[in-house]
Amino acid sequence: MKNRIVRGVAGTFILISLILAIYVNINWLWFTAFVGANLLQSSFTKWCLLEDILKKFEVKD
Repeated sequence: MKNRIVRGVAGTFILISLILAIYVNINWLWFTAFVGANLLQSSFTKWCLLEDILKKFEVKD
């Protein structure tokens, strides 16, 4: 369950930032890059802040 939530939030952030980059300001692509870098980092370190937050809210795996 946590894994699906993390993927859903990451995908939502990416899509929202792309829409904002198209319609508001191109600099929103930096947010897209940040989300991508965070996903890449978590694949190497096996640590994700959102997973820790979900754990505190007692969301089951």
